[in-house]
Amino acid sequence: MEAETLAHGVIAKLRSSGHQAYLVGGCVRDLLLGAQPKDFDVATDARPARLMDLFPNSGQVGAHFGVVLVRDGGAQVEVATFRSDHDYSDGRRPTSVQFEQDPFQDVLRRDFTINGLLMDPETGSVLDYVEGRADLERQVIRAIGDPAVRFREDHLRLLRAVRFAARLGFAIEPATFAAIQRDHALILAVSAERVRDELARILTEGGARRGFELLDESGLLAVLLPEVAAMKGVEQPPQYHPEGDVWVHTLLLLEGVRNPSVTLALGALLHDVGKPPTFRVADRIRFDGHVEEGVRLAHRILTRLRFSNEVTEQVEALVANHMKFKDLPHMRQSTLKRFLRMPDFPEHLELHRLDSMASNKRLDSYQLARRKLDEFPEDHLKPAALVTGADLIAAGYHPGPIFSTILTAVEDAQLEGRIHTAGEGMALVREMFPI
Repeated sequence: MEAETLAHGVIAKLRSSGHQAYLVGGCVRDLLLGAQPKDFDVATDARPARLMDLFPNSGQVGAHFGVVLVRDGGAQVEVATFRSDHDYSDGRRPTSVQFEQDPFQDVLRRDFTINGLLMDPETGSVLDYVEGRADLERQVIRAIGDPAVRFREDHLRLLRAVRFAARLGFAIEPATFAAIQRDHALILAVSAERVRDELARILTEGGARRGFELLDESGLLAVLLPEVAAMKGVEQPPQYHPEGDVWVHTLLLLEGVRNPSVTLALGALLHDVGKPPTFRVADRIRFDGHVEEGVRLAHRILTRLRFSNEVTEQVEALVANHMKFKDLPHMRQSTLKRFLRMPDFPEHLELHRLDSMASNKRLDSYQLARRKLDEFPEDHLKPAALVTGADLIAAGYHPGPIFSTILTAVEDAQLEGRIHTAGEGMALVREMFPI
C-alpha cells in the first residue's frame, strides 16, 4: 500500500470513529505546490491510546509527544495527536506537552507558515490559521509567531529555514531572516548528526547554491563550516579561473549539480577546500599542496559532522583525485586504466565536468575519459592476474614487500599490452627481478 492511500484510510477510519483528522505539514505544502510528497503525516484529536486501539499494527515512536506510526505492508504514516508544546529547555524538544482538541493550538507549535496547513483529503479544503497559503503564493518562508521564539525552541529550525528556501526557491521573510542572523550561533548546540542531515539535504534536494549563499548571509556558514567560509575572497589565477575567487567557483559547482548523491555534492563543496590555507603569490597565484591539504580538511569536516566512513572515504577520494584529470592525456596506458577503474569513477568524472564548467569550460579531458571508457571493456581495465603471489612462491621467491612491486610491474606490462600469458608474465618477473 502506498503512504498516500494509507494516510487517506487512516483519516477515514478516525473520522468514522468520531475524531477530527487531517493531512498536515509538508505533505500539504507539497500537494498545494503540485509536487508529490515524500511522506504523509496525519494530525488528529484522538489520543495515543485511542490510536493504538484503532490501529493494532501501529507502534509508538514518540509516546510522550503523542506520535504513533501506523504501518500497512511497506507503507507507514505518522499520526500525531493535536498538542501544544511547553518549556523547551534543550533547544530541541519540549519538556512537556499538552494534548489539545483544537487544531489551531497544534498549528501554533509548528515552525513555518507553509508547514502549518491542514487538509481534508476528501474535499481538498485547507485549514489555514497562519496565512500559509498566502506565503506559498508569495513564495516566502515565514516563522509562525515570533521567529526568535521558534528558533529558541528548536535550534535546528535555523537550518530548516535555509533548506526550505533553497529547495523551493523561496525568500526568507525579513523578520525571520533577521532572527536567524541574530541567533545563528544557537546552531552550535545542535547535535552533529542533526546538522549533518540538514546540510546533506541542502546539498542534494535542489538549490544548493542558493542554500549556501543563505548559509553565508545568515552567519551559519562561518560557525558550521569555517573552512568553507574561508574560501571567500581567495583569488585564483584568472587564466585558469576567469570566474573569480574560490568561493564563487565553488558556488558555480553547487549550481551545476543535478540530483547528486551526497558524496558528489560534498565533493563539489570541498574539492578546493585546501586552497585558502595554501594560497601564495609567486610568479602567479599558486596553491601548492592544496589537494593534500584539502583531503586533510575534508576528513576533519566530515568526521566532525559524523558522516559515515563510507561517505568520508569517497569524498576524500574525490578531493584527492580531482586534479589528476589534467594529466589524463599524458598518462601511460597502465596508469590510465587504473585511473578509469577507480571505485565510483562516474562520480569522479562528473566532479571533473562540474569543475571544468565552473572555470575555463574546457572539457577535453572529460571527453577523452568518456571515449576511453567506451573503448576499454571491463576486462581490459581490470584483467585477471597473469601472475599471483602463489606463483612467485612456487618460483622460489620469498614473500615480502617486494611482492607488491613485482605484481605491480607485471600488471603494468599486462595493462599496456606487452604481455598476454602467465608464461610471459613469469618470464618478465625473472628478467626484472632475478633471484
